[in-house]
Order: sequence, then structure tokens, then C-alpha cells
Amino acid sequence: MTNLNIYDKYRSVPETAKKTIQAGRLKGFTDINPMWRIKSLTEEFGMCGIGWYYDIVDERIEEGGNNEKSAFVKIHLFVKVDGEWSKPIVGTGGASFIANEKRGLYTNDDCFKSALTDAISIACKALGFGADVYYEKDISKYDGDDKKIVLESINDKKVALENYYNKNTDDLHKMLQHFSLGEFSDFSNEQIETIYKGLQERGKL
Repeated sequence: MTNLNIYDKYRSVPETAKKTIQAGRLKGFTDINPMWRIKSLTEEFGMCGIGWYYDIVDERIEEGGNNEKSAFVKIHLFVKVDGEWSKPIVGTGGASFIANEKRGLYTNDDCFKSALTDAISIACKALGFGADVYYEKDISKYDGDDKKIVLESINDKKVALENYYNKNTDDLHKMLQHFSLGEFSDFSNEQIETIYKGLQERGKL
């Protein structure tokens, strides 16, 4: 087994396991069905509890602003390779416990379950699961050594634009009006690409 065997095997997520997030701060980003990770872990290492397992090492609730609270779960993921157990692969996940919504405070009684699912996804990320979603422009070994151009991912561009518009709110208002949108999270990936390219060409990024 080479160092990148598992990474390359599970870096790509099947379209049936992907979904575009339609609202909120992560609008336009890709959500991965958590059962794909469970299936992939089982396919690679064996049944849960025999070829892989996790220990929950911490669960906590933390206070946030506006009377909101969040749940956090920390796990150690273990996988068996060639008959030997790995060192702990750490994953910390979070989920909203009490959210301040338009109709008032909402309590999510599944918050720890959601945080655990998130923690497993973070641990799996260290193994390369879904790498092409998180690092869209990573160059595969199958692309050949002649490909040396590394581009920023759409997520990186969103962060760069958000930072820029936090300091240049007038520019943001103009761009929202141009696309007839209400807020930054409404931009599509295509619009993000267009705006980012334009600001770069004008030397603003």
C-alpha cells in the first residue's frame, strides 16, 4: 500500500452522494451524504467495531451570541490496516442546539447526533474521503506531472470575496443590485467565479 492509496480511492464522491446546499451561509457549497462515508469505511476496513470504530472523548454545549447555543462532539476514529490498529484520528464536529430564528428560539434535540456525524466527516477528511469536494483543484496523479497550475477552490474564492466585501460594503451593495440579490450568500458559484475574476483583473484581490 502506498501513502496515497486510500486518499486516491475515496477522494471522489459519487454524484448520488452529493447535494448542493440551497440556503444559509453555506449556500452553493456541496453537502456529502454521511452514509457514503460509513459505506466507504466499511468497504475499505470492514464492519464497524471490527475493522473500524470511534470513541467519543468529549461532548459539550457552548454559549453563543443572541442566546444561541451549540453542541460539540470530539471523537477518536480508529481503522485497522494489515491487522494493526491506527493511532487515533481526531475529529471534532458541531451543530446548533438553540438557534435564534425568525420565529424565535428553536431547540434542536438531535444536536449531538448531528455533531457526531460532523465529527466523523472531519476525521474521514484526514484520510482523504471526499477530498475533491474540499480541495476542488487538487491535481490527481492521473493528470500527469506536466500539470503544475494550482487554482484556488471556489470555497477559497468565497472566503476572499467575503473578506473583501466586509471592508467594501458599497461594492457589495452594487454587486447585489447588479445580480438582483439580497445578500452575499445568494451568489451562485458561477457568479462568485465571475466577480472574483473581475476584482483580480482590476487589482483589488
